[in-house]
Formats: sequence, structure tokens, C-alpha cells
Amino acid sequence: VARPAHVHVVNALPKTRSGKLLRRSLQALAELPGSRLAAVSSLYASDPLGPADQPRYVNAVVALETDLEPLALLDALQRIELAQGRERKAERWGPRTLDVDIVDIEGYTCDDPELIVPHPYAHERAFVLIPWLAADAGARLSGEGVAKRVAALDPKERAEIRPLGMMEEL
Repeated sequence: VARPAHVHVVNALPKTRSGKLLRRSLQALAELPGSRLAAVSSLYASDPLGPADQPRYVNAVVALETDLEPLALLDALQRIELAQGRERKAERWGPRTLDVDIVDIEGYTCDDPELIVPHPYAHERAFVLIPWLAADAGARLSGEGVAKRVAALDPKERAEIRPLGMMEEL
């Protein structure tokens, strides 16, 4: 039985290369076995977490309906990252070409060393919440509407998440 999952896709490539990488990543998500893209947010730019000497990130959230079990979905997302040139390094929040995270899986929670669902920081990150709301206006995180969480964000933090347009525009 397919269940809705919300996946945060982010990359830190210059805008001129982001479109191609994101389109390939979305295509790979759409081709996952037993999965269907239900919605894709617009793209949003955000400042990087961690070292400031990185380009701005390009963020999107995908509503994915999938039959994959959560750990199988995680494995598939990590294969997509690797196929797009992601190198996993010890540095946390460092530069990367692509980062694909499970934000939430409807009706599922997990606190495993490999996978924590819902994502432990999703509730406080404007660069996740704003695109998520754009992809799924009725989305809920830990029983609370994502719209309510976006409204509760600091206005300055909300303003720092800049809309870039739709995927086709990159």
C-alpha cells in the first residue's frame, strides 16, 4: 500500500548547474519502484548551514507516494545522491552537490541510527517548511499543520527563503 512521504531535495551548486541536477534527481525519484511523484514544490534559495563559504542552496520538497519501506526508501535516496555525484564527507553541513532527505512518512515514526522520521530538525527549518507547504498545503508534521509551523517562523527567517520559480524555469 502506497503511503505519502515528503522528501526534501537540496543542492548547493551554482544556479546555472542546479536545474539539470534537480531535474535528473526528480526523474530518478519518479522512477523508484512502486512510487509516484504526487507534487513538487517551487524552488527556493537559502543560505547554507555551517561554513559560510558555500553557494546558496536550492531547495524543493517532493510529495512522493511510495510502496517502498522506509529503510528501502532511504537506500534508494542515497543511491540517487551518489548517482548525481554526492560524496559523503565527515564534515557536517559542508558543501555538497545534492542532499535528499526523508522529512516525513505519513503514519510512520522511527528513531533508528540510520533513519529518524520525522526529520529531527524539519519543524524549525524554514528552507524545509516553506517548500513543503508549497508542495502540500494540507501537510502535517507531528500532528500539527505545516502551515501553522510556517506562520510561527520568525519573519526574518521566512524572508531569507527566496523563491526561484518552478523547476522548468532553471
